[in-house]
Amino acid sequence: MTKQIIFALTLLITLVIFSVTILRIVRFFRFTRPAFPVRDFGKRIGVMLTVAFGQTKIFRRPVIGLFHALVFWGFCVIIFGSIEMVIDGLTGTERVLKFLGPVYNIIMASGDIFALLVAISILIFLSRRLFFHIKRFEGIEMKKSTHIDANIALSIILLLMVSLLAMNTGYIEFKSLAGESSVGVFPVSKVFAGYITGGRAENYKTMYEASWWTHILLIFLFANILPYSKHFHVFMSIPNVFLSRLDLLGKLPNMESVTKEVKLMLDPNTAFASATTDAVPERFGVKDAEDASWKNYFDSLACTQCGRCTSVCPANITGKKLSPRKVIMDLRARMKEKGPLMVKNGRDFNDNKSLLRDYISEEELWACTTCNACAKECPININHPTLIVDMRRYLVMEEASAPGEIKALFNNIENNGAPWQYSAEDRLLWAKDLEINIK
Repeated sequence: MTKQIIFALTLLITLVIFSVTILRIVRFFRFTRPAFPVRDFGKRIGVMLTVAFGQTKIFRRPVIGLFHALVFWGFCVIIFGSIEMVIDGLTGTERVLKFLGPVYNIIMASGDIFALLVAISILIFLSRRLFFHIKRFEGIEMKKSTHIDANIALSIILLLMVSLLAMNTGYIEFKSLAGESSVGVFPVSKVFAGYITGGRAENYKTMYEASWWTHILLIFLFANILPYSKHFHVFMSIPNVFLSRLDLLGKLPNMESVTKEVKLMLDPNTAFASATTDAVPERFGVKDAEDASWKNYFDSLACTQCGRCTSVCPANITGKKLSPRKVIMDLRARMKEKGPLMVKNGRDFNDNKSLLRDYISEEELWACTTCNACAKECPININHPTLIVDMRRYLVMEEASAPGEIKALFNNIENNGAPWQYSAEDRLLWAKDLEINIK
């Protein structure tokens, strides 16, 4: 009974802290703009099954992609064991899901095998980060704290897998020495148990219970660290893929604010009616975090910071300042900075800083070619160009700020009705001296 009370209190504290954290983030979404309507659920489920659960984009880099997929699939299987542990901790039962019979054996065996595979994969990931210079793990946005954050998260996952294997090993040996039959199949732990035969049943019971508590407490700790970590994608990646933008990558979304203005110009009655109101015109484009859409902000929370987007960006490859990963990370950082202030003072609060310029420079934005290589490569379907283009829209439509070449193009369109610098009457002068027979 004491164990159940301690476990219940621990679980309650974990849930309260986690709920407070998530509610704080949810409040920030209130300040964002609408994106696209979420429909076509059948298509979205298909995308989620192939991209998220099938890990298809991860396998663009087949070797390291396989290890990442093993970690993801391992978590999908091991979570059933974690759910069982929570039920056992609250009710005082042992292996409460054993009524599933053969299905239970398959789940436990899969979890035991994946625990070893995940542990091996995590060791490879840690080695790559600590001992190898992986170019896509570097960049101006990848600060020392970012690397420490990644190493801590990977270390916790490794400890989770070690404690799970130790728990299963202790359970098998305890039941064997106590003359009781164990429940479930544990192929990997059974091999480990074969190397540590001997000893007293009480020692293995202690090993089992200590590993049980270590494993479940690490889960609770990890759950509350994740929202502050790059590994928040453990929770956010699957929903983010489900909420993917389903349009073709090259299609840029229209601006609702511009559409409204056009409709006002086309309908004199509406224009006259709107002139009598005191409504404040909506800002064109994105200047600060609250101008971004809810999907842009969702993307920033789900970002794995893997650098695959930046590694294929032609602007970044040719030495320009643009890093698609940085743009997404900056949005999350800016909302983390300004969000609490807007919660306290309202959406119109101004701290004399903004996402544009204080976080992301104009040079970065204009370096983008909108080739969509970043969105194509992203393993969780983040669409970087939509945010970049909306920030450029703000520069052009609100500040008339653009590179000289683009300003010249705008002037030509305004004056000549075409992007060229000569008038419509002179457009065919290039063919004046050509001998062309037109029949």
